Amino acid sequence: MPIIEDKIIVADNLSISYDLHRERKKLIALQNISLEIKKGEFVVLVGPSGCGKTSFINAVSGLIPKSEGSVKVRGVEVTAPGPDRAMVFQDYALLPWRTVESNIRLPYELQNLGLSEEEKAVRVKKSLELVDLVGFEKSFPYELSGGMKQRVGIARALATNPDILLADEPFAAIDAMTREAMQAEMERIVMETGQTCVFITHSIDEAILLGDRVVVISYRPGKIKEIVDVDFPRPRMNNSEVKTSKKYAELRDHIWNLVKDEAMQTTRGE
Repeated sequence: MPIIEDKIIVADNLSISYDLHRERKKLIALQNISLEIKKGEFVVLVGPSGCGKTSFINAVSGLIPKSEGSVKVRGVEVTAPGPDRAMVFQDYALLPWRTVESNIRLPYELQNLGLSEEEKAVRVKKSLELVDLVGFEKSFPYELSGGMKQRVGIARALATNPDILLADEPFAAIDAMTREAMQAEMERIVMETGQTCVFITHSIDEAILLGDRVVVISYRPGKIKEIVDVDFPRPRMNNSEVKTSKKYAELRDHIWNLVKDEAMQTTRGE
């Protein structure tokens, strides 16, 4: 477990809904979510598709408004995006006409961070080093593998030196072997930077291997069904004793039973 100090994200009875104009009704994505996330913590959200996981991190990032309740970062209500929060997307979201370096520099064009060109260059270089892409600065996305594209997305998120890293199923689109490698990279990067991470996945194994806590979200409207503590020592990804332990199997079965009940509701359309 990391050294955890003060609360950095606090959601208090947070509810998020969307107006479905064509159907003339309101869709409640999240309902009465109360969750405290501490500085340096790695929190993973799991739950069936459509349970509001993405809505939660979008609310933390400031991309969507809340309907009820509140979500605060360091005690300040979130009303808009900010450089202290960065998002890693599932689909890479790279601009194909830009080089790796130019894609990483994009946040500097969208936000006025008050940085000199020298400081920007230093941050880009550090981000490239963190994701092991030094030497690929002038490459274009079409020249990269899926895993390398996702590394660029992570480097871009790191370029603003955010306190909070928000990741929406960032490894879902890559193959199994590359996914394991990227999980190890994500764990290493968060351990090295000390950032707070909120991570979405449908993989229970990924949740256990990466998270300090796993938050299981119920089917729509999404509510917190249970918060499961994970206290295996880090690093975990290359530690075979973790995956083969009885404790790991029991934890996996417990989370699976929680998620399975919710997944069945999606097939019934309830």
